[in-house]
Order: sequence, then structure tokens, then C-alpha cells
Amino acid sequence: MSEEKPTKKSAPESKLRKKALDYHANPTPGKIEITLTTPAETVEDLSLAYSPGVAEPVREIAQNTDNVYKYTAKGNLVAVVSNGTAILGLGNLGPMASKPVMEGKSLLFKRFAGIDSIDIEVKHRTIDEFVDTVANISDTFGGINLEDIKAPDCFEIERRLIERCDVPVFHDDQHGTAIVTAAGMLNAIELQGKQLQNSTIVCLGAGAAAIACMELLIKCGAMREKIYMLDRKGVIHTRRDNLNEYKQLFANNTDKRTLEEVIEGADVFLGVSGPNLLSAEALQLMADKPIVFACSNPDPEIKPELAHQTRQDLVMGTGRSDYPNQVNNVLCFPFIFRGALDVRASEINDEMKLAAVEAIRQLAKEKVPQDILKAAGVKALTFGKDYFIPKPMDYRLLPRVAKAVAKAAIDSGVARIDMPKGYMES
Repeated sequence: MSEEKPTKKSAPESKLRKKALDYHANPTPGKIEITLTTPAETVEDLSLAYSPGVAEPVREIAQNTDNVYKYTAKGNLVAVVSNGTAILGLGNLGPMASKPVMEGKSLLFKRFAGIDSIDIEVKHRTIDEFVDTVANISDTFGGINLEDIKAPDCFEIERRLIERCDVPVFHDDQHGTAIVTAAGMLNAIELQGKQLQNSTIVCLGAGAAAIACMELLIKCGAMREKIYMLDRKGVIHTRRDNLNEYKQLFANNTDKRTLEEVIEGADVFLGVSGPNLLSAEALQLMADKPIVFACSNPDPEIKPELAHQTRQDLVMGTGRSDYPNQVNNVLCFPFIFRGALDVRASEINDEMKLAAVEAIRQLAKEKVPQDILKAAGVKALTFGKDYFIPKPMDYRLLPRVAKAVAKAAIDSGVARIDMPKGYMES
């Protein structure tokens, strides 16, 4: 038997690898840095910044802890926290390997919402240790963004941290994905002339993102009994053993066991699983005017070219930027935190998430300004099958989503201060 030779990377892949590594290494290693916001040039500057002047804000904060927002950067500072157990599509590679991703998240916070962010990688042996570490440092920050933590640990970690922390805690892999998915899904269903509550949904994948997406769609009107979720063992059904408590919520009372069985007549397919798992033959089995969100990255569950060739009546979204209708978390997480921070929300609740869904959804229906078209590299964008989710470079997302989230926080009673007069008005 001949020995298998290692597969060589294609020229485009090799070129991308070099560019990516150079980008992260030069001109300075990493993607973020700390800069000063006040003068530090003279002896007087230093006496105000540190000793003896710093004692004055210390005394003010000791008398009233809310003054920390007046005299420090806490109100505009988010921690991006990971243990590296579910890095992008790469898996459990450990805390240090997650650092480039977490720095990237901090970059996005700053670029899209003007939020200062620092990455924190946690090494631990148990969930208790992770939770204790984050909870004990949480008061340093205005909010905590959890990232790339494996399921089902992520559910327990987020739940406990929400209980223990006095600042918003948000696992973006769950809720950011769910919010953008729901916004796009509601628009896609509208375009296809369907109703969410009457739609049969097939969800391929049963991790954190999949479960959060389905739970949020249920809050938007989907019927739990019309959802079929699949993991590596097939359909999640009521007669399966050893389902964790989160999968059990989607155990369907059905005799169907395979993707082909559940997708027959289905209205919606959501893939948060792996590449090329939805065949053309399975797609053919779906109902008229199907909706397909193939969000596996970098390779979707079905290639858009094949999907459109197979079903000309479908509408489709992916996780990729080089196809229409990208399901991208950057459409929501910076702006959700912006709104939450600006009214000092104690948490990011369902009302705030649903407000973000509606704001993102409605923005896609509006006329797109020329400068956004230029940034997106397209000549025109009109609400329809090729454009039902806003582009990431749409600067209108910041005021629309942040304001909607801030208002929802106030209306639901989790905000500690009101919106400033004229908040997010141009």
C-alpha cells in the first residue's frame, strides 16, 4: 500500500495564511493596545494622574460606588473572556490559542461601537473555578462578553455569572448568533410569504448557537413541537438516552430519525454544524419556497451555488461575507453592549435581545445610502432574496440597535440611568 502524502495547501490558502500571520505580527504583535485619554506630559499631570491627586476620586468612589462611572473607564470597558474550549471552528485548543480571536473581538468592539475592550483567557480545571475567576474580577468592567466556550459548559457558566455579577454578561456565541439569525429568518420568512408559527424548522446542530437560535425563534413565535433538532447521532427525540438538559428541551416525540426524514416538507433549514451536510437530494424534499441558513464556516452545509441550482424558489443565508445575506454576529454584539452600557443595565435580558432583532430586521428594509454601498463593494441593495440582512459595514446599526436596546432596558426595569437627551440621534 502506498503511503498517503500530506495534502498541500492551495496557492490562495497559502497566500491567505501568510497575509493573516503578517497581519497579526506586524507592525506590532497583536491587534489592540492601551492608549492614554488624559495628558501625562508634566509633573503636574503626573501628580493628578497618580499620587497625590488620585486620592480625590478614590475618596469620592469610596463614599458612593456609582462615582466609579464618573471618574474611571469602567462604563465603557468590556472584558472578552474565554477558556479556548470551542475556538471558532477549530475546537478545544486551549486558552492561549484563543487569544488572537479574543483580541479580534476587542477590535470589533472598538471599531464598530467605540467600546474599549480587553481580552482575558482563563485557565481552569472546573466550571466552579472559571466562574469564580470571572465573577471576582467582574466589577472592573462595565460588561462581560463570554466567547468560544464549549457546550454544555457555556450554559451553566453564563447562568451562574448572570446571577453573581452586577454587570451584563452575554455569551455571544449563543445570543449574538441567535439575534442575527432571528432577524434574518423573520425577513426571509416574510419574503417567502410564510408565517413563523406555522413553519416546520429543521436545525442541524445542537450546540450553544443552535439551542440559543431555536429558543429565540420560539420567543419570536415559532412552535417548539414544529422544531426538529439533530446532533451527530441524528434526530433528538423523546426516546433517546443520555441527552443533556438543554437538548432535552428539543426532544421531539417523533419516529423520524434522519435528516432526510425530518426535512421532507420542512419550511426552514438552519445549519450550525459542518460543511456539506445538506445534500441536493435532501433540499429537494423541502416545502415550496424554502428558507435555508447554512451557517457553518468557512464551508456551509450546502454551497449556495448548488442550493440555488437545486431550488430556484429558495432564499438563503450563510456565515460567509462573499455570499449575500451573511449571518454575522458583528451586526449586533457591539451595539447591544453599547446600549446596555449607556444606561448601565444590570443584565441583557430577553426584551433587549428581541429589541435588537427588530431593529436589525427593519434596517434591512430601508433604502441603503450610497456610502454604505461603496463600503460593501456593491452598486445596489434592495430588500429581497439577495438582501434581507444588513451589511456589517452599515453604520446605521450603531444608533438603531443601541437605542432600541437601551430603551428596552429602561422599559423592562434593568437600566440604572435614563438615556441621555438626544441619545443616538444624528
